[in-house]
This record gives sequence, structure tokens and C-alpha cells, in this order.
Amino acid sequence: MTLERSPLPSDRIVNPAPAPDDAEELGPSAGPSLRPSSMDEYIGQRKVVENLKLFITAARQRGDALDHVLLAGPPGLGKTTLAHIVAREMGTQLHCLTGPNVERKGDLAAVLTNLQPGDVLFIDEIHRLPKALEEVLYGAMEDFKLDLIIGQGPAARTLQLDLPRFTLVGATTRTGLLTNPLRDRFGVQLRLDFYPPEELERVVSRSAGILGVPIGADGASEIARRSRGTPRIANRLLKRVRDFSQVKAGRGGDASITRDVSRAALALFEVDERGLDPMDRRILLAVAEKFDGGPVGVDNLSSALGEDRETLEEVYEPFLIQEGLLQRTPRGRVVTRAALQHLGLPDDRLPLIDLS
Repeated sequence: MTLERSPLPSDRIVNPAPAPDDAEELGPSAGPSLRPSSMDEYIGQRKVVENLKLFITAARQRGDALDHVLLAGPPGLGKTTLAHIVAREMGTQLHCLTGPNVERKGDLAAVLTNLQPGDVLFIDEIHRLPKALEEVLYGAMEDFKLDLIIGQGPAARTLQLDLPRFTLVGATTRTGLLTNPLRDRFGVQLRLDFYPPEELERVVSRSAGILGVPIGADGASEIARRSRGTPRIANRLLKRVRDFSQVKAGRGGDASITRDVSRAALALFEVDERGLDPMDRRILLAVAEKFDGGPVGVDNLSSALGEDRETLEEVYEPFLIQEGLLQRTPRGRVVTRAALQHLGLPDDRLPLIDLS
């Protein structure tokens, strides 16, 4: 029996050409891509890059596909960029899916059966892939076989298809939501961490060069310090500071980005010296004032702020916790002394009860 390849869902497969740096900046006005195109151009995450270089070199020497790779870490640190780079370094095609957008086994099967030997399949937010579809990946990842059920009822039968050896690159912000059978099938598991200011300064300077924006070291440093340890935010702030300096230059000023220009622009955008935006400060103030410093459960905090719980846990809290401004305890969220000092509030709002 000969099976023809089913057509690919065009909205779920992308060309391996670099994508825009931010998903929000699509279209002809997005300008040049800020994504690095090789491991040598990639800034930061030294251990992750060293390990990937080693595994890619070994796979190419063997003439084999790279083992499946799981990239974990907060949003905006470069997981998607690394997937693009892996495909380029391996000299293969990249196919992209987003976990929540794949709802039927047929969609996933169509993608898998159209892969070529060595291709890279990138699944973003893989922790949000439906559990039924995870089971489809088990055999595909381990044995490179795809089991399909044809027909219904007593007439149903199972058909097994051989798949080419491919590389699955999964990206997740919440590793704990992956089932153990799926997580264990990734031979390479790497975690990306927030960037230190000096590496973000290099990211800003590189991006400014691509955008053709004149920037001084002090201006890049100021943007880097307020970027929450995240390259995506650094690039976004750079573009907004560029707009500010451009308008300023149009009024007879200098278009180059200096420290003073960065400070003035970021003050206008309400990004303070520690990189906190209005929502960050609202979170800390809510815990400090509405809940007497805490502890407060995330559901109560979500209701008080009118913000989705998942957004609080995945987008805002990781940075606040890393900065030592917020604590997660068994009884709820608690502000720290550093947070109160940053907000200009007295220390008497610190909780006086045992939080263990």
C-alpha cells in the first residue's frame, strides 16, 4: 500500500528564513531581523551554546540527526532563536508549530510524515500540547514510527509508518507541566537563565548596529540595566528609545542615544531604574498595601489586580523573585524589605508571622 504525503497546514509551517525578533512586530514595517543566525553571533547563555555546539558537531560528524532538544526558561531569552540556529547549523529545514494551535492528531501526523531526514521540528509552548497528541510523539521521538488508526469500530485497523530521523526541539516556560514520558524522551535538556546587564549591553549594541541607530556605551548600558534580564525586552526598549531620540532629533536635537536620552525616554515609558514597569509596581504595591505585605494567594492577587493568574506566574513573578522583591512561600506571596525600600514604603509592612 502506497501512501501519499498529505498537504501541510500552511499556517503552521514556516520557512527557515529568520523570523522577526518580536512576535508583535510582524509585517513590512518590522524592519531588519534582530535574530542571530549562528552560534557565533548568539550572545550569552554560554554553557547552553557550548553544549549545543558540541552535540551539533558530533551529530554532523556521524552524519546523523541531532538528538531531541528541550529548551526551558522564561519568555524572551532566545529559545526560538536557538531552534532556528540549530536548523541552520545542521543544514536542514525548520518546521514550526505552537503547542496550543495543534488540536488534532491529523495535523501533527501531516507534519511528521512530511519531514525530511535530519529536519528540525520546533514546537513552541510544548507544555500546552494536548495530552492525546503527546502520545503521538512518544513513538515518533523514540522509534521514529507513527501509528495511525484507520477506520472506526470493528473495521478499524492500525497502520504503522516509518518516519525519517528528525530532531524535535521543544520550548517551554514551565517544565513541570510536561509529562515524565515526554520529558524523558529529550536526550538534550537545557535551561536558559536571565541575562546579566553586561551581556544585555552587548545585545543592545549589536541590535543598534543592525538598526542603524547611533548609540554610546553609556546609553546601551542604561537600556540593558532596565531590561529585566531579557533580550526581547532589551530590543523592545531600544526601539522605543530610538523613537524618542528620533523625535528629539527632529526638533533640533542629536539622534544618538546617550545615557541622558535613555533615562529620559525610559522615564516617559514608566520603566524605572530596576526595570520595573507599572504592572510590576502594581503587584508589589497590592501585596504591600492591600494585603499588609502578605502572605497572599495568587488567586486573590489575580483578582485584586484584574490580571490572569498564569500571566502573573509566568511573566511577572519570575523576575520579581529573582530580583529579591517578592517571595513565594507555602502560604502565599510576600513582599521583601528590598521591595518596600524600592517603593518608598516603611518596613512595618513586612509580615510578622511564621511563613513556613
